[in-house]
Amino acid sequence: MRWNQGREVIDRMLGGSELQRVPASREHADRLIRQARNHLVSADEISEDDPAGGYTLVYDAARKALTAVLENQGLRPTTRGGHLAVYEAIRAQLDPPLGQVLRPFDRMRRRRNDVEYPPTDAPLISADDVREDATKAAAIVDLSEHVLDQMSPF
Repeated sequence: MRWNQGREVIDRMLGGSELQRVPASREHADRLIRQARNHLVSADEISEDDPAGGYTLVYDAARKALTAVLENQGLRPTTRGGHLAVYEAIRAQLDPPLGQVLRPFDRMRRRRNDVEYPPTDAPLISADDVREDATKAAAIVDLSEHVLDQMSPF
């Protein structure tokens, strides 16, 4: 069965070198999902003492989960496309109906960027911020794992 939702966007992203074709790999996708789940556990463990590190792990969990969906389809973001390409490719294919679960990712991506490259006026990340977005990242991981069996190679 061929997955058609978002096909035009994916074709455009392939043509613009934001995504590249790779061999579809469920094994690699499953490995990324396991890493994402481990990141969420680690983020919880360090969030009080190192909220910035915890937040980076929370974001990486969501990013790896979305990347797992692409890997399962035989797609991978390029350095040109980066993390934004991951979000745009998955959103094109799953929103609707799953936009509500996916939408926090883009805000988390921007927030993580502020953690990594803080502007002088960026607010500090707290353990509460980590916990709040860990819940959203966990929903993204669950969604990603769930759709692996439904989405065919591109």
